[in-house]
Amino acid sequence: MIHGILNVYKEKGYTSHDVVAKLRRITGQKKIGHTGTLDPDATGVLPVCLGKATKLCDLLTDKDKTYEAVLLLGKSTDTQDISGQILEEKDTSGLNEQHVADVIQSFVGGYDQVPPMYSALKVEGKKLYELAREGKVVARKPRRVEIYQIRILEVELPRVKMEVSCSKGTYIRTLCHDIGEKLGCGGCMEALARTRVGRFSLTDAVKLEEIEKLQKEECLGEILIPVDAMFSDYGKMVVKDRWCAFAKNGNILSEDMIFRCRDTLHDQENVRLYDETGHFIALYRFHEKEREYHIVKMFFNE
Repeated sequence: MIHGILNVYKEKGYTSHDVVAKLRRITGQKKIGHTGTLDPDATGVLPVCLGKATKLCDLLTDKDKTYEAVLLLGKSTDTQDISGQILEEKDTSGLNEQHVADVIQSFVGGYDQVPPMYSALKVEGKKLYELAREGKVVARKPRRVEIYQIRILEVELPRVKMEVSCSKGTYIRTLCHDIGEKLGCGGCMEALARTRVGRFSLTDAVKLEEIEKLQKEECLGEILIPVDAMFSDYGKMVVKDRWCAFAKNGNILSEDMIFRCRDTLHDQENVRLYDETGHFIALYRFHEKEREYHIVKMFFNE
């Protein structure tokens, strides 16, 4: 079985589930999971976890993200992007470039965002987009999201191309909609590319076609990111051979059961635990009061 993370470039027309299905066919293994949905019309970074790395899916989903988006002013749609049904159109000839820029920048910081009806969030066990397709609109509670930065890349009204750095759970099409509402002319998202998810960037993302080629050439390891590389900023420790099986069962470790390595950070940090042959076992955390290491997440599998 293949274990690690692939930085996939999701092309237009694919859902995130499509990407996983194709990778299952390419690799011949079922244990694969993606780290956060991208709309079919969106492109860009989609980290995909294979084998033991599937334990990282939730962790990677929680990472901050960066997008490039095109905001189209003057049109409001039911999906909040250009693919939806147009609900209203307004004249944008009176828009002032500086005023538009000021309104866009006013969204930097924390703001309460109401999730769109066309989303995978569930209400009483049913996904919102399923309800929307039935013509139903239900009340959604606003969620606090954080917009860290918006860089305006290009303005050719009624279009604005911008780079948005934001927290997890932010809907860029809803941001576009909300900007349009604040300007009084309406707005929707015309295009979207995700350029960064945590440490994963667009420049390193690989298309499915190239992944399939590398797999056939038995060279997938060239782009496969090892599980422990995701914790490279954590300290490293090695469990002594006699206690290796003990550690692989997730037991508490005392200080005399492990070797401290030079790159180990201060005791309050999580640490990567390896066996003496260099195989990554788990994440542990030091508890000062008991002077012991307790399991955080196990990655060892027989």
